[in-house]
Amino acid sequence: MSEWWEGLSTVLKVLYCIALPSTLLLLIQTLLALFGMHDGGAGFDVSDTSGIDFDGGGMHGGFDVPADMSSVDLSHDLTLGHDASGGHSVDGGNPGDFSSMRMFTLQTIVAFLTVFSWTTIVAMHGGLPTGLAFGIGLALGFIVMFAVAKIVQLSARLAENGTLDVRNCLGLTGTVYIPIPPKGQGEGKVNVTVQGQLRELSAVTVGEEMLKTGTQVRITDIRGDTVVVESED
Repeated sequence: MSEWWEGLSTVLKVLYCIALPSTLLLLIQTLLALFGMHDGGAGFDVSDTSGIDFDGGGMHGGFDVPADMSSVDLSHDLTLGHDASGGHSVDGGNPGDFSSMRMFTLQTIVAFLTVFSWTTIVAMHGGLPTGLAFGIGLALGFIVMFAVAKIVQLSARLAENGTLDVRNCLGLTGTVYIPIPPKGQGEGKVNVTVQGQLRELSAVTVGEEMLKTGTQVRITDIRGDTVVVESED
């Protein structure tokens, strides 16, 4: 082993010193992902450690929404064909959309180093000139880096789509599950199908009558996580 190592050029030694640790890190990342320990939750997220990203000028898929939406007229936005988040949502489905794609994260950098180093090593052992070998390694490394960034972006978008955005309930109809007191005197519950799933939401009404279980209602306003409903009868 020592003779083999001493027989390598300085460039190949450096490349091997990059390839071996990066391959080990890539294997660890893959195992963490397979066992569900890499979900980007509240803990340490190995997909986002550099803080360097293409953030579309600071827009991260929408604007902050006030906790109390009772004074906000969302119907104007809906009439104009925009969404309640400001009409500039990022769906992550367009390959040219960089607004939510993070190119420089631990995942993408490790993938780049792994592919770049091993590709260059193989090319140099194959007899290619050092410059050409480096060019091929860099090209393939950046391609894989982009692919990994895109996969992470789409995975994050899929996870986000599974989270309920109460604003999407505006204008929908549902059924009272727990009776709702009149004139906003208390909260009840309604069942509403939103984002393709049946959801149970806290609800109030400003009407004069209590809305009993089984009453068909329409959502007319949003107040934080609570919806305002009125009877459809």
